[in-house]
Amino acid sequence: MEPDGDAEARPALPEPVRVGLRVLRDYRPTVARARALLRSTVTSFVVLSTTLWLLPGVTASGLVPLLWLVGLIAVIGAVLRPLLFALATALGGLGALAIGVCVQAVVMYVALRLDPGAHVAGFADAFAAAWLAVALAAIVNWLADAGTDDAFVSEMLWVMTRVRRRSEPHRRPAWRPRRRQPVAAVLPPDRQAADALLIIQLDGVAAPLVQWAIRAGNLPTVGRWLRSRSHRMTRWHTGLPATTPAAQAGLLHGEVRRVPAYRWYEKATPSGNGARSTGRLMVTSRPRDAAEIERRLSTGRGLLRDGGVSISTAFSGDAPTSLLTVSRAGLPGPFTRGYAAFMASPYGFARAVVRGAGQVLRELYEARRQRLRGVQPRGRRSGSYLALRPMASLLSDLNVSLIAEQMASGTPVIFCDFLDYDEVAHHAGPARPQALAVLEALDQTLGILQRLAAEAPRRYHLVVLSDHGQSQGATFRQRYGESLAQVVARLAAPKVRPVAPDGRLAPPTPVRAATTAEAAGPVEEWGRVNTLLTEVAGRGGATGTATRVAVRSRTDGGEVTLGPAGREDAATRTDPETVVVASGNLAMIYLPRHPGRLTRERIDAVVPGLIDGLAAHPGIGLVVVDSAAGPLAIGAHGCHRLRDGQVDGDDPLGPYGRRARQDLLRHQAMDHVGDLVVISAVDPGLEEVAAFEELIGCHGGLGGWQTEALLIHPADWPQQGELVGPDAVHRQLLAWMRQLGLRQPDDHADAR
Repeated sequence: MEPDGDAEARPALPEPVRVGLRVLRDYRPTVARARALLRSTVTSFVVLSTTLWLLPGVTASGLVPLLWLVGLIAVIGAVLRPLLFALATALGGLGALAIGVCVQAVVMYVALRLDPGAHVAGFADAFAAAWLAVALAAIVNWLADAGTDDAFVSEMLWVMTRVRRRSEPHRRPAWRPRRRQPVAAVLPPDRQAADALLIIQLDGVAAPLVQWAIRAGNLPTVGRWLRSRSHRMTRWHTGLPATTPAAQAGLLHGEVRRVPAYRWYEKATPSGNGARSTGRLMVTSRPRDAAEIERRLSTGRGLLRDGGVSISTAFSGDAPTSLLTVSRAGLPGPFTRGYAAFMASPYGFARAVVRGAGQVLRELYEARRQRLRGVQPRGRRSGSYLALRPMASLLSDLNVSLIAEQMASGTPVIFCDFLDYDEVAHHAGPARPQALAVLEALDQTLGILQRLAAEAPRRYHLVVLSDHGQSQGATFRQRYGESLAQVVARLAAPKVRPVAPDGRLAPPTPVRAATTAEAAGPVEEWGRVNTLLTEVAGRGGATGTATRVAVRSRTDGGEVTLGPAGREDAATRTDPETVVVASGNLAMIYLPRHPGRLTRERIDAVVPGLIDGLAAHPGIGLVVVDSAAGPLAIGAHGCHRLRDGQVDGDDPLGPYGRRARQDLLRHQAMDHVGDLVVISAVDPGLEEVAAFEELIGCHGGLGGWQTEALLIHPADWPQQGELVGPDAVHRQLLAWMRQLGLRQPDDHADAR
């Protein structure tokens, strides 16, 4: 057929607009939506009666006007929500967010204006009424469902159905009744029932904690898997550092040498003319740095290279599709219907907002309760943490929506990180009631994903793992009244030995404190926010422009840098004498004015007393430094030579477990390790550690449960011995993928 000349002459609509029109064209009522509409009507009557009673600016006189208002809201919502969803789809990014904020108010306002028996003072009153109604409806629906997520699951199934219809080879005539059918029914026979893999990472969840929670009955989904023998749970040892970026570098790329901590300092090296180049602080939650780190990690043979997708991860694993991935935040990403559907849905964005508000109130209550009861240790749970707390609920539900879309599309391998527990445990403590409540919610999310997987075109096998655990304890500053950076500045200060009147030399006296740059702020909690804003700001159109204008004072080359990372980076560029970079109870100390990795002999000559002073501090368990005899682990009363295991005096590695020596040796071989590596002391009775950051629950170093991660997989899948290090888990995942036919052959690709 010859192309239509008039069609060629007409300018093509922008892709977002065409997608939005296609979404609007595809929208059709279903039986499930009719049932949801009936239930919504009953709920609306109860909710609106309460709302009109509580808010004086919105009224409806009598029962009939109220019933009329309920009907109007139901009809207008049914008509407007597809329109608003299409608009959110076309706008994308913050456009979907804005629609999600306003959709309830728009529906409420239009209904109130059309109802002759109702009165509304203005749009602000309608907005307040709408969100009060959303909150009440969430409570009513929760009670009606006995705490289940049926409404949310139904909405996610609707998203999957929209994706399924997009894959239909032939569309039915518009007049023919449409019956709900499994997603697999619309796929070619060769794609039906094919195996696929869904890997869920529960960030920061320790294996011993999960075992205890299952025995207590707090994790019914995982407990059912294990008791029915459908799945098996094992542990794997993370090694050092016990951080998310280091673990994901190993899990997704099979490389563990490039990420020595959550953040680190790259020392300057002499240039050809003798001048020193500028050192740089690398922060893995900063998109620009994560992109640079992935360039070093990637060989093109990552875990997700064969059609996989990464969601909410630090690195992509060479996935063709990356969503909310830190290392690719500044790159143009593919359009995702799951994102727009979530933001415009009353059971998506609205549900997350209501849950987020409830979590903020609970944080305030629990923080006050801890203070009144004198609970120790406890940290500060306000400021930026409290402001960012609702993001956990929003992004967790958004992750589910994105996973649902990818499963409906038949994506062979999906890797998604849920960060909720890790964030709360940092501030509340890993085994405190608030953290355990989040863990229970994650168990519920696993149940939701299992239900959604049953509707997918492929047979998804679920693997659940964590990247590390967490250890609890009062912080270093809380215990000793000063930060590690202040201790280092005092010990590294230039000293003189004045002469006493009797001619004897007095003890050395510091002339001044050494100039020290410290990187110990809470950068991890800002990572996901900066990733989302950087991704949106990098797009064109009104959404990208508005985002760039809103955060223009906190951008660096197009990257959004909210939080302390930018400030800490600037401090390291002021030519300090020492740089102290903290990751949990692990810290690395650099002497940036002396290029290269320094040995103990060199450090003792340049900064005498620094190593011995740190090792003698009661809050420091060991100091690791290179030497002519190889790496040394130095404690207050002994030294362990890591290369051959020789111990002089008391063994400083005793409190850190049987793998400590190998963990430290492996860490010393990584790129950009500090001149000194410091790990805080471990309480032998409670196994508590002291974080160098202001976090009650921490990870990054050694001691406690932070190195004990979990792995849950189908019970009939073979496991290749004990798993030590994330690169070992990477090899195990590759073996399972080859077993399922999800890994394409590549000469020597997976040999390492």
